[in-house]
This record gives sequence, structure tokens and C-alpha cells, in this order.
Amino acid sequence: MGNDLEKNIEKDYEREKQEAIGAGVRALDSLKAASRYLENASNWGLLDMIGGGLFTTMLKHSKLDDAAQAMEAARYDLRNFSKELADIDRRFNLSLNIGDFLEVADYLFDNFFIDFMVQEKITDARRQVETAIMEVERIIYELKAE
Repeated sequence: MGNDLEKNIEKDYEREKQEAIGAGVRALDSLKAASRYLENASNWGLLDMIGGGLFTTMLKHSKLDDAAQAMEAARYDLRNFSKELADIDRRFNLSLNIGDFLEVADYLFDNFFIDFMVQEKITDARRQVETAIMEVERIIYELKAE
């Protein structure tokens, strides 16, 4: 009887672990999408800094909107990943700060200083996303190795 209980506990743990891995993979996909959008926005931001003009600013902010949506999806997926990890007594506490990208100021005062500030916010968001990607990859690797 005790052996059956141990097998059931082991099966439950394995199922929960697989659910956590699946949630981690979904979070990783969302994070990688956010990273791609932020890279595009950064490229447009660099062009904007060297005098791209209104059209470049519009394209940059279009990419930033895409990135913000992808980061929101990643935040949702990270919360689910955290919940799944809690089911197997693992802790994960990482958040993404989407922030604001100074859109109105960028249009009204399209100058190097504002473009530089927007670029810094993009760089910060990229760092956060890359850190989250590495952490999620590490946890997935550890779970698969168990």
C-alpha cells in the first residue's frame, strides 16, 4: 500500500514538473518575441538618434508598441510559470517592468536628448528580457535534468 502511495506521489510530481516545463517554454517563447521587438525598436531608435525624423520616430514607436504587447504576454506567461513552479515547491520571482517609452515627448520634442532617453529605456527593457530568458532557460534545464 505504501508503495502505491509513493508511486502516485511520484507520478503527480512528474506531471506537475512537466506542466512547469511547458509553462516555462511558453514564457521563453514570449520573452524571445519581446526581445526581437525590442531589438527592432532599438535599431530604429539608433537611426532616430542620428536624425531619422518623424517617420523614423513613428516606426520606432510602432515597434515599441509591439514590444510592449509582447512583454505583457511574457509577464502573463512568467506568472503562470511561477504558479506551476510553486506546485513543485520551487520558487521563481522575476518581473518585467514595461515602463513608458516617453512617446508623447518623443513626438513633441524630437531631438537627440529625448531620443537618447527613449533609447536608454529600450536598452533597460532589453536587459530585463535577456536576464529573464537566461533565468527561465536555467530553470527549465534544471527541471529536465531531475
